[in-house]
Amino acid sequence: MNAPDSTRPQHSLMTTAEVADYLRLKQRKVYELVRENQIPCTKVTGKLLFPRQAIDVWIMSHLEGDAGSGADILPILAGSNDPLLEWAAREAGSDLAMLCHGSGDGVARLLDGRAMVIGMHLTDPETGAGNDPLRCGLGGLKDLVMIHWAKRRQGLLLPPDNPKGIRNLRDLFAKGVTVVRRQPGAGADSLLTWLLARENLNPGDLSLAPHRALGEDDLAQDVRDGRADCGLGVETAARRHGLEFIPLHTESFDLAMRRRSYFQPQLQKLLEFCRGAYFQERADSLGGYDLAELGSVRYNA
Repeated sequence: MNAPDSTRPQHSLMTTAEVADYLRLKQRKVYELVRENQIPCTKVTGKLLFPRQAIDVWIMSHLEGDAGSGADILPILAGSNDPLLEWAAREAGSDLAMLCHGSGDGVARLLDGRAMVIGMHLTDPETGAGNDPLRCGLGGLKDLVMIHWAKRRQGLLLPPDNPKGIRNLRDLFAKGVTVVRRQPGAGADSLLTWLLARENLNPGDLSLAPHRALGEDDLAQDVRDGRADCGLGVETAARRHGLEFIPLHTESFDLAMRRRSYFQPQLQKLLEFCRGAYFQERADSLGGYDLAELGSVRYNA
């Protein structure tokens, strides 16, 4: 590839002429790749545009002669539970089967080939870093790609009118307050561990509900039905269940996959759907999401 001209601005979206120059191809070859759905692109007011980051991933995928076509990977979306992601995967007709049992479970499934893509929001309990491949067990994947999904607000979910008067993390340790936690390995549980450690609070001193919540809606329902006084979850779940919400942290929720999976029709159909107005309207109605960087490449091994 040509060395970038330092005097020329590097736009995140390239025109057909620019991508042809970037790839050292003739423009007619680029049009041919577009017609065959072989190259990532989008169309705005009838004009073809090529996301630079997606083109870079596409180039790298063609360097791996032994990577395979990706057709052998089961079309499963695993990992963390996110209401907007699960809705979009269904509404887009992506043909992705959903098996969302937490970020940690998703990492294990991605590593051994039991998932095509995973959603994750793992917070390192020591550093507070989010979705660091080396810290969450994915550093060994030489073809790992992480695509940003959204920034989400995490916080305390409380019953309507907040009868226990909970205002912060320290209030969770008051007498008579029962806290429901997510299962070990879930992103919300890793975040709670870090938030408590940051304030020198011992999670072992919490009065816990007898059962762990296996999803965002399960946790919200436990609070709503009085089985717990509080739990840590996303703002969207609080809104869906009519709960009060105290924001504590804004996190990055990302999609992780092997590089060849990025170009499979299931993933491309999902990402294409997310560029539309209907998807944005749904995100606005759910609340708690910042989608400004959706689709950007966060990591490319």
